[in-house]
Amino acid sequence: MLQISKRGEAMPASPIRKLVPYAEAAKKKGRTVYHLNIGQPDIETPKQMRDAIHNADFKILEYTHSAGLESYRKKLAIYYKSVGIDVNHNEIIITTGGSEAILFGFMACLDPGDEVIIPEPFYANYNGFAIAAGINVVPITSHINNGFALPPIEEFEKKITAKTKAIVICNPNNPTGYNYSENEMQELKEIILKHNLYLFADEAYREFTYESKQYSAMHLTGVENNVVLMDTISKRYSACGARIGAFVTKNKQLIDATMKFAQMRLCSPYLEQLAGEAAIDLPPDYFDITKAEYKKRRDLIVKRLNAMEDVYCPNPGGAFYAMAKLPIDDSDAFCQWLLESFEYNNQTVMLAPATGFYGTKGLGLQEVRLAYVLNTDDINKAMDCLEQALKIYPNRKV
Repeated sequence: MLQISKRGEAMPASPIRKLVPYAEAAKKKGRTVYHLNIGQPDIETPKQMRDAIHNADFKILEYTHSAGLESYRKKLAIYYKSVGIDVNHNEIIITTGGSEAILFGFMACLDPGDEVIIPEPFYANYNGFAIAAGINVVPITSHINNGFALPPIEEFEKKITAKTKAIVICNPNNPTGYNYSENEMQELKEIILKHNLYLFADEAYREFTYESKQYSAMHLTGVENNVVLMDTISKRYSACGARIGAFVTKNKQLIDATMKFAQMRLCSPYLEQLAGEAAIDLPPDYFDITKAEYKKRRDLIVKRLNAMEDVYCPNPGGAFYAMAKLPIDDSDAFCQWLLESFEYNNQTVMLAPATGFYGTKGLGLQEVRLAYVLNTDDINKAMDCLEQALKIYPNRKV
């Protein structure tokens, strides 16, 4: 009998998407499902981006340079300078989504069996990228009672071995929404210098911070060769389907190595690069408007959650996610029950069980991630559903 690979067996199912069959079944029953499980914004993709694709004038849809369109990379360098990141276009490789940037970083910087330390809960797909690259994720736990702040540096020290080659952070964080402070970033700088590690920084949500600004890993000085920025237009411009990201580093040797991976897959999509280039010319107030909308949604969902009996949700400082602790004993079972067995006024809500965002087995059983990517009316209706569900859930934990 044919066998699939060990890599294929080890690849985890997405905690964000694995309950989709239950949501589809609920919809077939005629139920409205409020999707708070996935970071798919309902903000309209900017018209300038859509027009760039619609008005593209070409007779042959050709390959682009493996590093991406030079015109796009040059404009992207101007964008980065506007947020205090000093890079030139030769220090940028356009990738097929932020996902490819992360995978390229793992494959270009680490060998099979090497380790990366990641504060948990973390973006679940890091596990998949690590398995694809043959490396091991070493989780270090952050906690809901302090809003998922960076764990103490002493805890990082305990995890470092001869196989440790990098630390990965997502800032602002998915799934917690935590926005790492300058002091926390400086602490990470000291440890990567001390142990000669890479610092991979996933900054997909840079624009969406609410009480304080984002402090980029690329703002750190004296560690230019250690820092790798992974970026994407998906969330910034509500263009998740475009699959355009960026791999950014001032480490010339690393850029050269990563280019070989970029050449292996030939190039990133041409039309979507045109859209990404057009996005850089959006008016300066574009992010003010979208950020204000997300803040309004955040304030509402956090207020509604904390008003529910035995529910706790820290106030996220960035991105558009919130993690909440619920009076349940198995978040996977609860999220499935919401879709399979529960309805309120013929409606229900889809959440992401937090177990899939932890690397340590047994954690996240009482937590869920909520993406506040819906309008406030729908968020209110979703919270009505959740509040009613918790009142009647048969396995409610007191």
